[in-house]
Amino acid sequence: MNLANLLMDRRISTDLKSTNKDDAVQELLHMLSTEGVRLDYDAVMASIREREEIENTSYGHGFAFPHARTDSVSELYILIGVSHKGLEDKTADGIPVHVVCLLLTPSTIAKLYLQTLSGLAAFARDESNLEQVLAVSSAPDLIKLIANTGVSVDKELMVKDVMRHNVDAVTPDDTLKAVANEMFRNRLSALAVVDTNNKLLGVISDRDLIRAALPDYKSLISNLNYSMDVEPFEELLKQEDKIKVSQLYRDEYEVTTPDTRIVEVAAMMIFKDIRRVFVTDNENLVGVLLRKDIVNMVIRG
Repeated sequence: MNLANLLMDRRISTDLKSTNKDDAVQELLHMLSTEGVRLDYDAVMASIREREEIENTSYGHGFAFPHARTDSVSELYILIGVSHKGLEDKTADGIPVHVVCLLLTPSTIAKLYLQTLSGLAAFARDESNLEQVLAVSSAPDLIKLIANTGVSVDKELMVKDVMRHNVDAVTPDDTLKAVANEMFRNRLSALAVVDTNNKLLGVISDRDLIRAALPDYKSLISNLNYSMDVEPFEELLKQEDKIKVSQLYRDEYEVTTPDTRIVEVAAMMIFKDIRRVFVTDNENLVGVLLRKDIVNMVIRG
């Protein structure tokens, strides 16, 4: 089903008056009110703000996706507002938010809500779409624009609906120091290893870095009085600019495709007790599915 089929003219504003995201959300909710939809709007707004406190829903590229799963609503509501001037809220990429896509869904609906959110995010990832959105002058034109992109909503929840599209990766020629810095900077426990064509080669984790410092860790476990001539971590630090990823990374990893059902991958993650599965398309790295994201997006919402 085309994403545009879920949109309604009366729930789209191509001329938001608000100057910040919180006010923009309230302006969009007002459209529902004038439409005659009976809701506990204070409770809905509280749910949206609670979700914003957990994580800022400004996506980047000029788009924001405030949303909430709340029993204050009984069906999925999609409201879109366009601010030609741009909102005043700070964004990670420095591009002002021009398009606010508000999603409200009851807690019992997960699949359609996530796929709709994923579809809107796919539309936002194409940087040329923001300019086209700002050029439309009516709600029907905006719906037509989204329809022409061919963004669809699948029948089942797929990996592409939950996966992270931006994957932190290193190459075999990068150094241990570069890996450690990237892990620290982005609070990561593992990085994908790719070649110059973005082909997935393997994975390097914080465990691999520690093992590089403690190659005889089994001896340490079996004999706590095992003595060392040098401090292992100090020696590792001396070599951090010389040790390459090619010496440490593992080619043992789990992989899936964007169009695999999320339940299949989730079951595999539980069975094998793994935290991440890389997503490839023709061997090229296109995403990563983290166990915590299944919890955050599917279960928490």
